[in-house]
Amino acid sequence: MRAVNETNVICKKSSMAKQRQTASSKNGSLPVEGCQSGRNFQGTNSTSWTKLVMDMYPPGTSIRSCICPYCNVEQPPRAKHCYDCDKCVLHFDHHCVWLGTCIGQGNHCKFWWYICEESALCLWTGILYITYLRANISRAWWNDAIAILLLIPLSIFIVFLLLLLFFHSYLILTNQTTYELVRRRRIPYLRGIPERVYPFSKGVCHNLYDFCCDGSNIYSLEPLPSAQELEEKSRPYTCLDVLTCRCC
Repeated sequence: MRAVNETNVICKKSSMAKQRQTASSKNGSLPVEGCQSGRNFQGTNSTSWTKLVMDMYPPGTSIRSCICPYCNVEQPPRAKHCYDCDKCVLHFDHHCVWLGTCIGQGNHCKFWWYICEESALCLWTGILYITYLRANISRAWWNDAIAILLLIPLSIFIVFLLLLLFFHSYLILTNQTTYELVRRRRIPYLRGIPERVYPFSKGVCHNLYDFCCDGSNIYSLEPLPSAQELEEKSRPYTCLDVLTCRCC
């Protein structure tokens, strides 16, 4: 009986270990055996991340100012620490108070479609309001006072959403973020670049493709362009560039 009980205990322990290993693999973490091997894995992971981030910057660029003081990690280009979410976000655009989350590389496309749907909904509601008022224009205006009062804030929402939609469409076409556009002079690696030069732009068509269609590019890192690439992008467009679709 004692041997059977010991066998059952060993089987239960092995099954629990397998369940833990399966759960850790589902969460995306690697099962580490022993404290020493875990330390070696973390150290190797940190070293490879530092090397990967350093390769994102051109030779001669100092990344000491790009170390996050809160996360204590090297930030790749276009990343920023969000004080509300308390984490670093790739391609940080802004922190949306209404949605309660950061808008960055993983959800910027969904945010744009969300604004587009809200704009279409408000426009359709405004059209229904105006159609209703025109059909009942012979009636006294105070009978439709509520509809008229609701049409005023609806018009304000429509203008705000359309401006926000056009603004983010401009950012998408030029491969920029709200943070980079507003705080350009305070970002170290964008401080010396002229304002009309978009360092991360690959052309309108390529920017749209990377933003909407390239699903494998969700969590990729984008390196800083070299001085030669910046000089090429700062060159004004000519008729030959338009014919050869340089802007695309």
